[in-house]
Amino acid sequence: MKRIGFLGIAALLLLGLALTQGMMGGFGPGTMGYGPQYGPGMMGYGMMGGHGMMGMMAVYPPEARPISKEAAKARMEAYAQRLYPGARLKDFMAFSQNYYAQVVDEKGQGLFELIADRYTGVVSPEPGPNMMWNTRLGMMAYPTPAPPRYPLEAARKLAEGFLAAYLPGARILEEGTFPGYYTFDFGRGKVEGMLSVNAYTGEVWIHTWHGFFLGE
Repeated sequence: MKRIGFLGIAALLLLGLALTQGMMGGFGPGTMGYGPQYGPGMMGYGMMGGHGMMGMMAVYPPEARPISKEAAKARMEAYAQRLYPGARLKDFMAFSQNYYAQVVDEKGQGLFELIADRYTGVVSPEPGPNMMWNTRLGMMAYPTPAPPRYPLEAARKLAEGFLAAYLPGARILEEGTFPGYYTFDFGRGKVEGMLSVNAYTGEVWIHTWHGFFLGE
């Protein structure tokens, strides 16, 4: 079985972009923010408003029930392996709006992030940093990207500094490294949210599309 080329994977990720949330919701001191410190990106939390297109299309019949974690995980694994044979899931998590998983290669190195609608089971690339900052498979993919300005520990300090104002008392609970950015789980004793830090600009992007954390 042939592996899909990086450009092919990027095209599939971009297709997912059209079906998920607006992308310009970053936080940071770069050109996409406003104010002296941190502010929402140029287009807020999504081109379609508070929760972007994903939120607007999350309409279910009253008898709808979530699919099981096992079914969601199986769908996400199949999706990941179609994009990159040999890929596997890491850090599978359940939220009130979707299931989430990191996808890593045979060596355990981060490739990309996936979500599955908790009620329909539809799998798609996670919006936000996964599509906009991924230098290997996202919109900003480069054949040979430059070394990151912020290694993991420096990015972690940026995330901790941001959390001190965003959610006092919260701390980083877990971390994942992806091409061009890092993703951190945070909370006050238990997971309350997720954010990513750009390895080149230091910008911070809150993942606003998950809802409440339900468990791993």
